[in-house]
Amino acid sequence: MSPMKKHGRNSTSNQSSLTLIVRAVLLVAGVLLMLNALFLSTVANFNLGIVVQLLVAIDLIVYALLFRKIPRWLHKAVGVLLLIILAFVAFLYLYGTTNTATYDEDVVIVLGAGIRGETVTALLARRLETAIAYHEQNPDALIIVCGGRGAQESIPEAVAMKRYLVERGVRAEAILTEETSASTFENVSFAREILEPIFEQGFSSVLITNDFHVYRAARIARYAGVEVSHIGASTKWYTLPSNYLREMLAVMWMWVSPPN
Repeated sequence: MSPMKKHGRNSTSNQSSLTLIVRAVLLVAGVLLMLNALFLSTVANFNLGIVVQLLVAIDLIVYALLFRKIPRWLHKAVGVLLLIILAFVAFLYLYGTTNTATYDEDVVIVLGAGIRGETVTALLARRLETAIAYHEQNPDALIIVCGGRGAQESIPEAVAMKRYLVERGVRAEAILTEETSASTFENVSFAREILEPIFEQGFSSVLITNDFHVYRAARIARYAGVEVSHIGASTKWYTLPSNYLREMLAVMWMWVSPPN
């Protein structure tokens, strides 16, 4: 056998092995994302992030099964898209984990994140624990918790949030509640309306939300007329796919259609 033919066969064999590895990785990723989304739907409020994660999981599984039939240009397009998504996630993560609080702010604004019945979700608990940690360093700051009553919720989010804080030692009189908002923009706008009569000369504020949400929340706060520093609360690892997928869509929508 000539060296050229042998090299050709080795090259084909290597490509075939690489294809099998890529297909296996895509298939496993799709199955794991699907199982994770199904698990999240049992422990958190069903939301757009879970829906998007399920769609991505299905796409990955189908892509893996049809891998050999997909044209090369589409493989390249998918590769570029994945790099863009990874860069987007990295930006949101780095922005959200950068703490800009000075710990002498007048007000702590804690954004709502959904409750189940009357119980705060794990995601919201992380925000509230971060607010408690801030309060320990700056006990003079007023805390305002934000969030109305949504689907799958028995009481307004703000009421459940205040209960959580009080049960963990924060003075009730140090906490204000904003109980009617249904979006991040309303969270901040309605909080501002409550705070302005209290701080007639203006106030400084720190915004607390989960790390993946910090960039959009800080931008929205500016749209709502409130300049904020920010602290990003950590996020449980198994909620990262749905949260970041949903957040990327929300950020792109904010760029296209800023709130007002």
